[in-house]
Amino acid sequence: MNPDQVVVGVVDDDPRVVESLQELLLSAGYEVLPFLSAESFLEANGFQQVDCVISDIGLPVMSGSDLLEIARAQHPAMPVILITARDEQPLREMMTERGARRLFRKPFDGSELLTALASILRETNS
Repeated sequence: MNPDQVVVGVVDDDPRVVESLQELLLSAGYEVLPFLSAESFLEANGFQQVDCVISDIGLPVMSGSDLLEIARAQHPAMPVILITARDEQPLREMMTERGARRLFRKPFDGSELLTALASILRETNS
């Protein structure tokens, strides 16, 4: 899938992380819809507007894990990549079991995220 045809939803409560991810994804040719909360993503019907979601796990009110569960229930083919400041093996296993396509620990390598995103999108669309 051509990156310029892909819309990625970025959900993080830290505007600096959202801005950084947006710049990274735009530089790789993706379209980006930024959100500062899972609630704003859902209110904007985000799942209908994006091809993939990158979300922080540690969001206030509704977590990235909650957003992942909604994705699995309502949009099972939607790839969800999670990011977190924590890197605990039980957390990684639990998120993978719940359907996260990848889990990245902050700070992460941007090129690794782009490589993973491209791979996930190829798998999803084949």
